[in-house]
Amino acid sequence: MFKNLFYLLAVFFCTSQILTAQNKITGNVKDKDTHDNLQDVSIYLHSNNTLALTDSNGYYALKNIKSGEYTIEIAAMGYVKQIRTINLSTDIVLNIELQESIKEYNDVVVTGVSRFTEIKASPIILKSVHCTDLQQSSSINLIDAIKNVPGINTITTGAAIAKPTIRGLGYNRVLTLYNGIKQEGQQWGDEHGIEIDEYSIEKVEIIKGPGSLLYGSDAIAGVLHFISNKPAAIGKINTQIISNYQSNNNLVAHSISNTGNRNNWQWAARFTAKIAGNYQNKYDGKIYNSGFREYNGSALIGTTRNWGYSQIRVTSFNTDINLVEGDRDSTGNFIYQSAINATTSEEKTVTNKQLKGYSIGIPYQIINHLQVASNSSFLLKKGTLKVDIAYQNNKRKEFGDVLLPTSKSLYFDLYTVNYNIVYNLPRQSGWETSLGGSGMYQNNGNKGIEFLIPAYQSVEGGVFVHVQKALDKKWNFAAGIRIDNKSISGKKLVLDSLDTPVIDETASTTLKFNSFHRNYSSIVGSIGVSYQCNKESTFKWNIARGFRTPNISEIASNGRHEGTFRYEYGQLALKPELSHQIDLAYFYNSDHLTIECTPFVNFISNFIYSKKLLAASGGDSIPDILDPAPAFEFTQGNTILLGSELYVDLHPHPLDWLHIGNAFSFVQATQTNQPDSTRYLPFIPAPKYRTEWKAEFKKLGKNFNNGYIKVSFDYYFAQNRYFKAYTTETNTPAYSLLSIGMGVNVKQRNNKLLTLIFNIDNITNTAYQSHLSRLKYAPTNANTGRTGVFNMGRNANIKIIWNL
Repeated sequence: MFKNLFYLLAVFFCTSQILTAQNKITGNVKDKDTHDNLQDVSIYLHSNNTLALTDSNGYYALKNIKSGEYTIEIAAMGYVKQIRTINLSTDIVLNIELQESIKEYNDVVVTGVSRFTEIKASPIILKSVHCTDLQQSSSINLIDAIKNVPGINTITTGAAIAKPTIRGLGYNRVLTLYNGIKQEGQQWGDEHGIEIDEYSIEKVEIIKGPGSLLYGSDAIAGVLHFISNKPAAIGKINTQIISNYQSNNNLVAHSISNTGNRNNWQWAARFTAKIAGNYQNKYDGKIYNSGFREYNGSALIGTTRNWGYSQIRVTSFNTDINLVEGDRDSTGNFIYQSAINATTSEEKTVTNKQLKGYSIGIPYQIINHLQVASNSSFLLKKGTLKVDIAYQNNKRKEFGDVLLPTSKSLYFDLYTVNYNIVYNLPRQSGWETSLGGSGMYQNNGNKGIEFLIPAYQSVEGGVFVHVQKALDKKWNFAAGIRIDNKSISGKKLVLDSLDTPVIDETASTTLKFNSFHRNYSSIVGSIGVSYQCNKESTFKWNIARGFRTPNISEIASNGRHEGTFRYEYGQLALKPELSHQIDLAYFYNSDHLTIECTPFVNFISNFIYSKKLLAASGGDSIPDILDPAPAFEFTQGNTILLGSELYVDLHPHPLDWLHIGNAFSFVQATQTNQPDSTRYLPFIPAPKYRTEWKAEFKKLGKNFNNGYIKVSFDYYFAQNRYFKAYTTETNTPAYSLLSIGMGVNVKQRNNKLLTLIFNIDNITNTAYQSHLSRLKYAPTNANTGRTGVFNMGRNANIKIIWNL
């Protein structure tokens, strides 16, 4: 029976290959002004995930393509990217002329909309950051690499841990995607970062505001979509080696990748190793226990056929992260607890040798994140079908007891299954309609000897419809609606006198967590228009409704863990947050001037935040005398976020090689009907101004090209609008940072051999504390009277990218 079925399928497959039209696209790419043939121009067919490069004669070919409508992206460094939509029913010749660019503006994006969409045509406020910009930064991690995008900030715990915020909102309010899959790494935690290898990313797409209909809850602040590198060009095999060194914490990183595309089969593999010691600044010297180690691997196999494409990707992210406590003796030296025997520990002063090494000391975390994902796109007779399925396992272990160094104080074991299904109907009378759904199942186990949150299960799902239409050559309209439902069930936990889990409650036991079940549902949507009044100017208007369900920490936490400075209580009665945001935007892009102005207002009801609890005496409430920390409780209120991002880039003629970029961003977050002490929300970034002067040189002799040198100045205004009640937050004074950078490509036989990049951040070695640094609230240094730990000082970075 199985043998006959195999033959039947084989005959069907071969027949379908014969009956299906096999079209090809060929052509030549030239410089519009000089008419020279252009080599290594990428011709990317989005729906088919196929990439071709032009040869030395500017010729390219895409073969075995099914009839239908396609979006083609034509890109080359130093030229204006072209985006074309074609209806393919037979072989065509598509010759292209590219114009040298002063500044790139438009791009094809795949986030927040159901089809490939140009940035300028979408009403949603979108930003695209390419790998060139990521590579030119001296980042410690992936989130650190995008911190200079207006409206993006990071909540940090030392140098190793960074959580993104968009327009003042973070944690579960920012939805993180990795190749279309919702990244699930227990984002509710203060010291939980993003488990994605920074060297594997081709592009980051950013939605500002609740503009995504595809992924449901957790996107009321916006979406960060991290997209891996495009496949290798047809017939090519590439190997790349990235080496990175940073002086402040002696970070050493190496990443090697291999990609290929032969006979319609694509593959990619990467391994990354990164190690960093203790970082330092002018006031604190080297910060004890602030280093980390990171080891990542990934592998992909895929195929591209005339019916579409399918690929399977396996990624493994693994890191050991030290957690800074910041305790010091009377002379200002860092101290730590050291075990004398199995039952006794003593306080010791950190030695210079310990400060200079790469050791991992208590407390620390071990994080392992495994993802197995399948991404497929099918070109049907009528429309296209996109299917994403993923399995994730996030293991997060914390070690915090020097008397039990191998015992896991906390151990969360999170299993997640995700799915996304989108069906794009054929275009009818200019209308593009998409139907789809997405969902997720989670199971989080509690395997440590301490318990911060209960074990739980969660199920969520939703369906949506999205339409868009180009009303004419100037107007574009888009709208969508989605219905979502999420349920979460927590498990009961009873502890005996030794804090060991038991089944039955008795007079000598303690009820740590009670069982519970909560169900949430909501309807979200968006509607907007974009108007391109002329070649240079585009206006946008969009209104969106989003929602966010309370996370497990907010509804059920009961405890403290290492790396935080508070004891938190959850509240089961919390309601979902509801967001209504209005966006206006103006974009201007000419040969010598770029302007982006994006004001917004966001009304959030039932906003969840934590407030400090006071004891009857009026002082801090301390639930655990053996491990003292002030108690906080989650509560809710209504809030309004008002702000804007303004970006102006001047590249004056005839100095076309010079770019003078200026960016200003601010957000004000206030609660309604509140006294002054609780009027402002916690962890809202200070206003920021950034200017960058960058000189670019496309040709530097026979063996060098695309060189640049830049100087940037960041000014962070004082943050005096903060959550004052119960000394939850303190004001942050203004500070400024000066940085420089330079880089160049080295060629061999007209091919790019390697890229050299050099940066110095914080040249003046300014000692500062970011308002979003959690180490700002570490213990006071008794010797200096300064509270908390300061951010990183001067840091020199050299990066080499080899292309073999």
